[in-house]
Amino acid sequence: MIYSLYHVHDPMCSWCYAFKPTLDELRKYLADNIKLVHVVGGLAKHSDEIMPKEMQEKIEAIWYEIEDVVGTKFNHDFWKECKPRRSTYLACQATILARDEDKEDEMIEAIQEAYYQKALNPSDASTLIELAKNIGMDEKKFEEDLKSQKIEEDLQNELNFRRSLNVRSFPSLILKSEKELYPINIKYNDYESMLNQINNIVKNSHS
Repeated sequence: MIYSLYHVHDPMCSWCYAFKPTLDELRKYLADNIKLVHVVGGLAKHSDEIMPKEMQEKIEAIWYEIEDVVGTKFNHDFWKECKPRRSTYLACQATILARDEDKEDEMIEAIQEAYYQKALNPSDASTLIELAKNIGMDEKKFEEDLKSQKIEEDLQNELNFRRSLNVRSFPSLILKSEKELYPINIKYNDYESMLNQINNIVKNSHS
């Protein structure tokens, strides 16, 4: 039996960034019949509004919390150098476009590195276009596709799929067999715990 392990995330979600090294580790040990599938969750709709100061402080506080709890490092210059907007849909669209060219993992990593390490703003199309170029995508085509009606529709379809998985928080992992969905408890810095959960589900579904 083939299983899908849905990783529901947003490329601009700080907890997803903190989870990435553990997810990469988990991925190495998944059985051949378990396929990891990224699903973008869409944290925040398109917006040109600058994030209110209160929200900026709240999100930066989460970065500090993650540094304490998980050990992930963030470049806090972002809050001084950028005009933060509560807007992640464009970054989600960029991820879907990269998937079509087998560059999804590269795009996710590029967005996270730009945002959390280089103090660049992935809410801006210009940032995403530069990242697409850097990972070897056609810059002009990417720019056109990012503004297209089709990618808007593709994103909405993916958000509907995310809802069908009953996922409301990111990151989430859902293991899917033929008919069943099994939520996996997320463990930051502990891939073995999640691997054991997955392997037990697979074993029990065969018995």
